[in-house]
Amino acid sequence: MIIVLLITWLLVVGIQLVYILFIYSRTALYRQPEPNEQVRDFLPNESSSGVSIVVCARNEIDNLTELLPLLNAQCYPDFEVLVMDDRSTDGTGVFLEKDIAHLERVRFIRIDKEYEHITPKKYALTIALKKVKYPTVLLTDADCRPASDGWLKGMVAPLADKEKVIGLGFSPYERRPGFLNRLIRFETLFTAVQYFSLALAGRPYMGVGRNLTYRTRVFFANQGFYRHKNVVGGDDDLFVNEVATGKNTGICLDPDTFMWSKPKETWPEWRLQKQRHLNVGKYYKAGNKLRLALLTGSHVLTWALTLVVGLVVPVATLLGYSFTPTEWLLLLAGLVAFTVRLLLFWGIVGRISFRLAHTVHWAVMPYMDVVLAGYYAFAGIKTLFTKPQKRIYWR
Repeated sequence: MIIVLLITWLLVVGIQLVYILFIYSRTALYRQPEPNEQVRDFLPNESSSGVSIVVCARNEIDNLTELLPLLNAQCYPDFEVLVMDDRSTDGTGVFLEKDIAHLERVRFIRIDKEYEHITPKKYALTIALKKVKYPTVLLTDADCRPASDGWLKGMVAPLADKEKVIGLGFSPYERRPGFLNRLIRFETLFTAVQYFSLALAGRPYMGVGRNLTYRTRVFFANQGFYRHKNVVGGDDDLFVNEVATGKNTGICLDPDTFMWSKPKETWPEWRLQKQRHLNVGKYYKAGNKLRLALLTGSHVLTWALTLVVGLVVPVATLLGYSFTPTEWLLLLAGLVAFTVRLLLFWGIVGRISFRLAHTVHWAVMPYMDVVLAGYYAFAGIKTLFTKPQKRIYWR
């Protein structure tokens, strides 16, 4: 029984080592080309070099008041900002009609109806992509704020490569006091580690709609959101999961392109948000689900089995159990592998965190490692016993 435990422990730690050394390291070592190098080659790639920034919003007047001037002031030669006002009742319509005339790049479309055959945000985004002026769209949300006026230029830069039609960006959450905010930032960082690293490994599987760019032609060639039109969420990650390939997807780690977002401030709000994200994951392609299951499962089991081994071995020794030479060898190998894995995670993910807005301080990386293992275990169990929500929420 002990030998099985030790072999299993060594196996899951080994899987973690493969991911850290051969997948995560790609993001840690990635050299981000200068935006100016890429943008000068971007202009001839399409019949029009312009970009349409799309913001879908419902009852977001306060956020739009702050965001739209920042988007209007982006440094780029030819772009528009299209706001999709989806049945807002907070005065957003009046604001867009009367108070944005001085923002020459901004226009809006009002949506007055909700349809049963498609979730509201997917409908709003579909209409937007039919109405945009330009062949490239850059998506964000009303509660986001660009890190600089070079956000647009940097985010379209990966599409300078003619093969690239999708660009994945980073959207960190603002720092606030409290454990909830710390957990949100931990989870956001590690999600970015995964989707950036797998994209660089030729296996892109998701992006975040708060900071995502793509060509409209790839959207319509894929029939838009047709395959998941009634799934709550997925207007970003499910779409990317369907159309992204190793050849057509680029990433952007330039700090000027980060899109800062306001975090949830209560546990119920955040749990609802994460539950939607986890439910969407079951619609991923089989290969993506397998890779993520191995990644997450090995992360959880690495810490769980380390705890079990740390309890079982001393207890067995006290009870007089005689370990065989093979068991001692496996125990030593497991301890070495776990230590190496811990240090590599600390160094490599810490390096990525440094590049991604110092989301998590390097000194607390082992703490983040343990917290995330517990979070993934809890979230996985909860998802198994949670019924899908029948009500369609706007998002």
